[in-house]
Amino acid sequence: MNISKEITIVGGGLAGLTAAIHLSKIGLKVLLIEKNEYPKHKVCGEYVSNEILPYLNWLSLDISELKPTRISKLEFSTIDGQTIHCDLPLGGFGVSRYAFDYFLYKKAIQNGCEIFQDNVEDIIYQNDIFTVSTSDGKIINSRIVIGAFGKRSNIDLKLKREFALKKSHWLAVKAHYSGNFPDDLVGLHNFEGGYCGVSKVENDATNICYLVTYASFKKHKNIEEFQNQVLAKNPHLKSVFKNSEMIFDNPLTISQVSFNKKALVENHILMIGDTAGLIHPLCGNGMAMAIHSAKIVCELIEKFYNNEIKSTEQLVKMYESEWKRNFIKRIRIGRVLAFLLQNSNVSIVLMKIILTFPMLLPFIIKQTHGKPIVIKD
Repeated sequence: MNISKEITIVGGGLAGLTAAIHLSKIGLKVLLIEKNEYPKHKVCGEYVSNEILPYLNWLSLDISELKPTRISKLEFSTIDGQTIHCDLPLGGFGVSRYAFDYFLYKKAIQNGCEIFQDNVEDIIYQNDIFTVSTSDGKIINSRIVIGAFGKRSNIDLKLKREFALKKSHWLAVKAHYSGNFPDDLVGLHNFEGGYCGVSKVENDATNICYLVTYASFKKHKNIEEFQNQVLAKNPHLKSVFKNSEMIFDNPLTISQVSFNKKALVENHILMIGDTAGLIHPLCGNGMAMAIHSAKIVCELIEKFYNNEIKSTEQLVKMYESEWKRNFIKRIRIGRVLAFLLQNSNVSIVLMKIILTFPMLLPFIIKQTHGKPIVIKD
């Protein structure tokens, strides 16, 4: 089957679906390819910064339909349980990827986007045209391809992306729980070898998601033992697990989570979301950044089709410039924070400084978050 579309988006997570909605809103014909069906749970912190709310409103996405929790406070603790509380400068909301992705999927369909459930086998760029081939034998020809295939994909290996050729020592675990946890609070708790986020999402469920080094995890027989023997050394995490009951049959896991630098464009494919770069989950801003990256690429694509951007090469350069201007500082600060917090001696000193100067914590949070997105008519 041969198909021609102006734009093909590979990957239907937050970034890919948001891009599909945006591009269809401005009248462009979009095809999105996603290997999984909707709705589906994903490993994710499921906290979204309010910085993206103006953009969601512009896309006619009323997030209140999902009944998210409204989060305004942060609780942060070190491995030994020292705690700091602060108000979040912008605040955010808690919503599961199960609900949010499905919500965006239905909006994309409503907007006229075509969505295939299929696996992309190859993407070839030749003579200013992309040829995308899938497992089901579809051949799609497009002028533009957007890569939104997540943290790590077989397509990354196919493209020989540098980060994908290296092993990563991080893995992530996530599950939903029932229990008595405040609606307006996001908890970030350190433990030996990693850190854990805790916050409420819709339907009174608590999302617990943690990132851990494989070296720390492999010393234990299973997830339950690891949580009981490692996470529980932090008294706050011990209390959370003791007073919660898992809703999922089993926790979800992903391995090879890479925070290495990623090229923003590969073979003229414009990368967005986690495909372009991943901020450490401890910063709590990955979902908002994924959605914001979709806005950036879509606005430039609109200029390309309006002939304000004259060539694909100019489009590529402008996208790289805009992405870096918005995100590179945040990602670098996230890496530094992760490094500092995983060093027990350094984290103790850092905690003492923050306890002495409590306004430092909101300041640090601001460095990894953006201002509310400005919509230009």
